[in-house]
Amino acid sequence: MTRVLAPDLLFDGTRLHQDMTVTVQGDRITAVTRDRPAGAEAIDGILAPGFVDLQVNGGGGLMVGADTDAAALAHICAAHRGLGCAGILPTLITDRPEVTARVIDATIQALRAGTPGLLGLHLEGPHLDPRRAGAHDLTLIRPLRDDDLTLLCAAARDLPVLMVTLAPEAATPDQITQLADAGALVSLGHSDCSLETARAAFAAGARVATHLFNAMSQMAHRAPGLVGAVLSGDAQAGLIADGIHVDPAALAVALRARGSGLFLVSDCMAVAGSDMDRFDLHGRRILRRDGRLTLPDGTLAGADLRLDRAMRTVVAAGADPARALAMTTGIPAALIGADDRFGHVAAGRRADLIVLDHDLTLRGPLAV
Repeated sequence: MTRVLAPDLLFDGTRLHQDMTVTVQGDRITAVTRDRPAGAEAIDGILAPGFVDLQVNGGGGLMVGADTDAAALAHICAAHRGLGCAGILPTLITDRPEVTARVIDATIQALRAGTPGLLGLHLEGPHLDPRRAGAHDLTLIRPLRDDDLTLLCAAARDLPVLMVTLAPEAATPDQITQLADAGALVSLGHSDCSLETARAAFAAGARVATHLFNAMSQMAHRAPGLVGAVLSGDAQAGLIADGIHVDPAALAVALRARGSGLFLVSDCMAVAGSDMDRFDLHGRRILRRDGRLTLPDGTLAGADLRLDRAMRTVVAAGADPARALAMTTGIPAALIGADDRFGHVAAGRRADLIVLDHDLTLRGPLAV
């Protein structure tokens, strides 16, 4: 079946265009042109590549955790496809060594099975700073050991993408270099480190910061911390733009400081794509109330966020719509080296397309 799509606006992964036509045959884009042939299917809104989300803790009622197998990963990917994501990195937060090994193996098996939308794996912890634990289980946080390093380097070689969030207090510069040399995308997060320690970790091979501003040393005028290292450097950083994790004024500062160095993440949990109002995490109850997820004491525990809402939040903070769209598509796809397959609209690509209203509200994936 061939469809000729004529949207009001086309976002190609970098820029917004008017008067463009996208031809789709089966599940492939066969042409992107400026002509508008008779009979083209008008789309009242924006046609864009599907989102790329690099921090997805769960969805469809499931968390990435001890019980995760290939089928669970397929279920989570399918839930996020309904939320506009063409590709995701399922994210395991701090857990026991045997759980980390099990989830790595499940991801390898799911990739071998061709699970749609599965890009690789994000391990957020357990090698973090307990002073910046957030909702992570303090009893499971520990420094990076030699056996951990061996496991992670092997996983980085076996997976198309392995993102590892760690605190530089919990890993040496040499360990960071070994991880990066093995192919891991090392991200600094959950850290109370100094500016100098952060810069040393970036020089050793870390390239990203996890959820900028959250669970990290803040920027003071004599102690710029990890936030200062990101805002004054060239590392990229994810943002949870729900208006709760980061104040809009801080978002505006980051947007002005960092050009194309920022991308949006959902940091979503099991409730994504469901009507659940609570779930358990390592034996602790997580409550869903008024657009936020918290422990009973009020500590934020991930986000109740869709990426279209995140885009609207950064637009309100000063980003133009094209930049907001790039922060959920082309920029994260390029960061993980997947921009040849995801994050752009071009002939020869899979037709992983979404339709949005002009205010960036997601209508849904384009059915192909």
